[in-house]
Amino acid sequence: MDFQNLGLTYTKCIQVAENVKLPISAPGCNCKGTCVDTKTCACARLNGSDFPYVRRDGGRLIEAKAVVFECGPNCDCGPGCINRTSQRGLKYRFEVFRTPKKGWAVRSWDYIPSGAPVCEYTGILMRTDDLDSVCENNFIFDIDCLQTMKGLDGRERRLGDVSIPTYHSDTNDDKKSDNVPEFCIDAGSVGNIARFINHSCEPNLFVQCVLSSHHDIKLARVMLFAADNIPPLQELTYDYGYAIDSVIGPDGNIKKMPCYCGAADCRKRLY
Repeated sequence: MDFQNLGLTYTKCIQVAENVKLPISAPGCNCKGTCVDTKTCACARLNGSDFPYVRRDGGRLIEAKAVVFECGPNCDCGPGCINRTSQRGLKYRFEVFRTPKKGWAVRSWDYIPSGAPVCEYTGILMRTDDLDSVCENNFIFDIDCLQTMKGLDGRERRLGDVSIPTYHSDTNDDKKSDNVPEFCIDAGSVGNIARFINHSCEPNLFVQCVLSSHHDIKLARVMLFAADNIPPLQELTYDYGYAIDSVIGPDGNIKKMPCYCGAADCRKRLY
């Protein structure tokens, strides 16, 4: 598919807005080749003295977690380390196709096993405050890992035996960032196939925050993993996570969007 015809500049990696300063690289582990010992691996200790992945099928996430700490640029292990599973790019053959009611959608020509990384949500990493609220942009992904960990605004709370390193932000508005995501990914004009993946009330993918190059939870990478074994040509979906009546339009009125996911327990409204 020619993504430029859809007004999209395709990017494999996150692009960073000029006024967003990424944290310094996190210290790494001293493992050689690949990480195997959870007692000595510094990254495993951040994951509750465990590795979040199993080696089957090239690496599968055992379960959804509050956050996954992967090995990063300062680690001594190599690219084949199991704790770098989400960093290896797309491994399945995807197709962007048109649906009758939901616009564009995504499916895989290949079988995807449960727990396998599917893709990263890419676009322009920017501050939420810098969004143009008047512009109709349906491709904004709030990096709400911190809010999910705390179970705020109806989110399904994810807890785990993980250690969030202390990070001193360059903003003094910490209370606000606790309740409202401080950063987001704008895939309106720059992004990848993730922006075409539709919502479902009974999805086959789930969102997972991943930290690798740094340890700031507010700037985590957003990955989509398979929640079930997904047969070829089944549409890929995840739960957008909107609370009903939570979206306010430019006129100050509550916006309502019907949901066409077709799930047996469909909520009938996307928001």
